[in-house]
Amino acid sequence: MKRISVVVATYKDKLINLNKTIESVIYQTYKNWEIIIVDGADCGIKTADNIKVIKTPPRGISDAFNKGVEVARGNYMYFIGAGDYLWRVDVLEKMMKGVDKEKDMLVCGRINRVSEDGKIIRYTSTLNFKKWQLLYKMGLPHQALFTNKKFFEKYGMFDLNCKYSMDYELLLRAYKTWPGVMMKDVVVAVWAEGGIGKNRINQVLDEYRRIRIKNKITNENVINLIFWLSRLWLKMK
Repeated sequence: MKRISVVVATYKDKLINLNKTIESVIYQTYKNWEIIIVDGADCGIKTADNIKVIKTPPRGISDAFNKGVEVARGNYMYFIGAGDYLWRVDVLEKMMKGVDKEKDMLVCGRINRVSEDGKIIRYTSTLNFKKWQLLYKMGLPHQALFTNKKFFEKYGMFDLNCKYSMDYELLLRAYKTWPGVMMKDVVVAVWAEGGIGKNRINQVLDEYRRIRIKNKITNENVINLIFWLSRLWLKMK
């Protein structure tokens, strides 16, 4: 039975939000999991059965995710923000069904994005995902993505220089030797509006351009064209 390591990076998040995230895992019908909370402040949660709390000075999301990977005992890593939560009690069971831990490196479902008052504002579908879509967007949201720990052994850990798009950068690193992804028609999680990238879209796009160039996924002129078209599209919204 595949073991899932759920990593939650938290820094001064409200306890009620963190509890919502934790409870959505605890009540899963699939029981082979562990929760790793990487705490950059005093979150109020204590280590317990299947819940490990790592207290560490806040050094960014990439560092927190890496610390989670380092201590994880699971076959698959799953990263979720405090306040986000698994959509249904059978999510983990559905996502692990038919998965081969020896060869399936990435398993991805879908997410619901909700506003601060709890209304669904966007319903993402990744069923028709193609690798080339990574040229212009992060097409596999980490709130719906289960990553085999062997993926990190092959491609490395999250880039500490990334402030907003460390999950995207890691996938771009694997672009040229793409291991494939198993897509599932399952809503995995609710992603609450906000996050570190909110109201910083220009900084996010700048980081997107930098990591695309760094990983040489295509011609630099094409990367720059994608960057400017993205900015133009945002102005026209």
